[in-house]
Amino acid sequence: MPTAEAPFRRIANDIAAKIRSGELKPGDRLPSTRELAETYGVHMNTAYRAMSLLHDRELITGQPGRGTYVAEPPA
Repeated sequence: MPTAEAPFRRIANDIAAKIRSGELKPGDRLPSTRELAETYGVHMNTAYRAMSLLHDRELITGQPGRGTYVAEPPA
């Protein structure tokens, strides 16, 4: 029986696809966790997990007090 993709993975994959396609470029500011939760219609914890996954994949970087940005590609 097929299972649906977890919402946090769907959000992370959507943002990752935008980064790969160039729609989101290094240095672009990402929406806040609250804004992502509202956009995707999920709980803030789900949006937080998506952002954590992107951070683990080294696609985004956080700057305390400033926001979250698309990371520079690895050298």
